Amino acid sequence: MGVGARRGVSAAEVLAAVDSVLPAAPGPVRLATLDTRAADPGMREAAASRGWPLTGHAAETLVTVPVPTPSDRVAAAVGTTSVAEAAALLSGGRLLVAKTVHGPVTVAVAEDGEPADLEPADVDLRHHGDVEATEGLVDLAVNVRAGTPPAWLRTVLHDAVDASAAYPDARPARAAVAAAHGRPEAEVLLTAGAAETFTLLARALTPRRAVVVHPSFTEPEAALRAAGHAVERVLLAPPSYRLGDVPEDADLVVLGNPTNPTSVLHPAGDVAALARPGRVLVVDEAFADTAPGEPESLAGRTDLPGLLVVRSLTKTWGLAGLRVGYALGPADLVAALAAQQPHWPVSTPALAALVACTTPAARAEAEAAAVQLEADRAALLAVLPPGVEVVGTPRASFVLLRVPDAVRVRAQLRDRGWAVRRGDTFPGLSADHLRVAVRDPGTSRAFAAALAAILVPGPQRRDPLSAPPSPDPTDDETS
Repeated sequence: MGVGARRGVSAAEVLAAVDSVLPAAPGPVRLATLDTRAADPGMREAAASRGWPLTGHAAETLVTVPVPTPSDRVAAAVGTTSVAEAAALLSGGRLLVAKTVHGPVTVAVAEDGEPADLEPADVDLRHHGDVEATEGLVDLAVNVRAGTPPAWLRTVLHDAVDASAAYPDARPARAAVAAAHGRPEAEVLLTAGAAETFTLLARALTPRRAVVVHPSFTEPEAALRAAGHAVERVLLAPPSYRLGDVPEDADLVVLGNPTNPTSVLHPAGDVAALARPGRVLVVDEAFADTAPGEPESLAGRTDLPGLLVVRSLTKTWGLAGLRVGYALGPADLVAALAAQQPHWPVSTPALAALVACTTPAARAEAEAAAVQLEADRAALLAVLPPGVEVVGTPRASFVLLRVPDAVRVRAQLRDRGWAVRRGDTFPGLSADHLRVAVRDPGTSRAFAAALAAILVPGPQRRDPLSAPPSPDPTDDETS
């Protein structure tokens, strides 16, 4: 375990950072850091309290170790471009967790005995809820609104399919999105799903220091790593998972708002404060319309340098399989991203959906759905059984739960007909975290009864309340 820290750090701060990334059942642990930090009382106390050896390495030694995320700022301060990753890799092990910032402490994890590997292997960044939501299960793993797309939108899509002999014309959709957000058309990028934006960013940009704020949607980090970029993680602290500081010299910062999977909605002012000249600030607002009035959205802000807001039609309108989204940002950045797209990147049905879902009537329907969602979420939280911890303050169409022995619980829920999203593939969460989509109160009561029966085993009988409702065959249950 490589550890970098500010002078005077406390033992509690060191251990909190270590525990946030240490794999389950890690085996023997050794702490390694800069020699001048190894003498700090807090560092020594942290190691001694766990019975872990503590090694200090000279800056002249650490600087010789190739790392995925070197920092000129660190080099100027201590004489080596890396402390945490270099100290972790000095034994020649495989990097499991890349440099991760946790308050005043930076940590990295390497495993002994294998050739060095600069690609972290701690979580499966490509795991998503659709893998959990297999046929025959009630889907609480995917956050697509039940009962969608509505009938009127299905008619729009059917008509668009009939018109698909011609090549797509993006102009009406671009104009509609621009009008809906009060922005020039040059500041609108139409995409084949919001996730495409992250791939375009990875192709178009060459960041010196890319930072992804976690726990969060993992596709941005996966896309950046696939393009060969080093990625640094900033882990938000439990239990609130509120937005904190990011490295000052980061020139690419990615975060979600509301954040998937925590459902936390960060104040717009806190997010806006991260924007500055020379930095691209990417805010994933795929779930922004699940909060009534979109109170913390930055979609209409044109005064913030480098701000790119990513939006999706997937969740509210049930269009996961159509792949339709858009991004809003400075015209030069939008043009650079568009240059990475193939010609006709968005299909005719997807373009028709963009026009239809940005009308005043559609936006009013989305607002009504968000208001109903608030009531449905409250109903879910009210019936959760004892022993289930609601993490943070949920504001989106899902809640993050912490459940004892959640691996077993998730498996038994599947046996009883329920699919929920595992949490341990999100950096910063553990195997005891589960993400659960908000559904109607009847479904939530049945789910809570099934969960209670698993947490407090009783006689082997099936509680009629815990029997899952039959999945609606018309629901779009893809991720």
